[in-house]
Amino acid sequence: MATVQINRPAGVETRRGPMLAVLLLGQFMALLDTSIVNVAMPTIGADLHASGAWLQLVVGGYLVTYATTLITGARLGDLYGRRRMYLIGVVLFTLASLACGLAPAALPLVLFRFVQGIAAAVMVPQIMSVIQTQFTGPARAKALSAYGVTLSAGQVVGLIAGGLLVGANLFGTQWRPVFLINVPVGVCLAILVPRVLPADRPTAARRLDLAGLVTLTSAVLLLVLPMVVGHELGWPAWTFACFAAGLVLAVLFFRIERRVADPLVNLDVLRSRGLGAGLITLTCTLVALGGFMFSFTLHLQNGLGESALRSGLTWLPFATIFGLVGYFWRSLPQRLHHLVVPAGLVLCALGYAGIGLSDTLIWPALVLSGTGMGLAASPLVTQSLVHVPLARAADASGIVTTTMQLSQVAGVTIFGTLFLSNDQSLATTTWFIAAVAAAGIIAGSFLSRAVRAA
Repeated sequence: MATVQINRPAGVETRRGPMLAVLLLGQFMALLDTSIVNVAMPTIGADLHASGAWLQLVVGGYLVTYATTLITGARLGDLYGRRRMYLIGVVLFTLASLACGLAPAALPLVLFRFVQGIAAAVMVPQIMSVIQTQFTGPARAKALSAYGVTLSAGQVVGLIAGGLLVGANLFGTQWRPVFLINVPVGVCLAILVPRVLPADRPTAARRLDLAGLVTLTSAVLLLVLPMVVGHELGWPAWTFACFAAGLVLAVLFFRIERRVADPLVNLDVLRSRGLGAGLITLTCTLVALGGFMFSFTLHLQNGLGESALRSGLTWLPFATIFGLVGYFWRSLPQRLHHLVVPAGLVLCALGYAGIGLSDTLIWPALVLSGTGMGLAASPLVTQSLVHVPLARAADASGIVTTTMQLSQVAGVTIFGTLFLSNDQSLATTTWFIAAVAAAGIIAGSFLSRAVRAA
């Protein structure tokens, strides 16, 4: 395993605030693009004369390439330097966003969305790795809490921002600002990254595990692609064949990684106490959140007839309370910190179930579920990594971020299909979503034991 030498210039302690801001802004920008486009889909379809399949690829193309190349992105940072790869990812993401905003037709828009996904996969894994290596003690826990808020809140804010931008129709540009908004942010990041992030460099030559790379990329692609386009196409037989092949390749990947000298992912990191329970809890949390965001947004627009703007603003209480609770949960007494994740999932389950009971309960239920997500999702990353050694930061980063992406895609697929197959019955869907959140309480209880031991 190669070691990465971190050069800490004088004054690095005083630059932790700006460093964290630069890292989280990149994370937020990448997450924003997983949801901001959803609200703009009807406008994009009308303007570009795109069919439903093309629109599905506009959304799904980003998700597929993002999820497929995340672990590779983490390894590239370990090989060539995290600051360098983060900067490359930022620049590529900015250029791809500009190209998406100027796309004249559906085909180039889809292609540029693929590039956006690859750029995000290069950029995002470096963020957790830098936090792991540059922050220690209470500062590290606080940084990971802010990271956890950004991870989950970014997509909800994307729905709000998408509604505002499409509704505003700035200068008659209709849907294009949902992509162009990334350009000034990306330019600022490209300027700040070399000035704020400390330089790092590999101190040993490494080889990229090509067998593991090809196997993992193929496995994730075969699992994610049918999730994204399956419902739109009516779940043809090839989608199930892809699932089966993807599972076979996933098993093969684990066998390969156990045998090669320099694996793409060092699976020994999974032995870190609490990480396995944290990954299961994270999966339940984000499968439920992904399904809830998709089905509830459709209910607002199709069931209640709300506009894109009003639909986006309906998420405001959820996003606001989520952000506040997610950042300030550490103000709770220390003796209670190991309990916040399962307690948060209890509130999430109650909130999801309440939303399906009656439209009059929407806002109270959103506040309740937002509070639960703030308590559960925000400390979840911190607590999952509490026993992970710094030497395994890149491996943990790739595994956690890939788990997050696959979980949300699975949530959209599973509960989107359930919602659309039951005459868009929100009550039925949210009860099953609440059940998944409740399942996370069990895994969260095991995680809380590891946290308490730490």
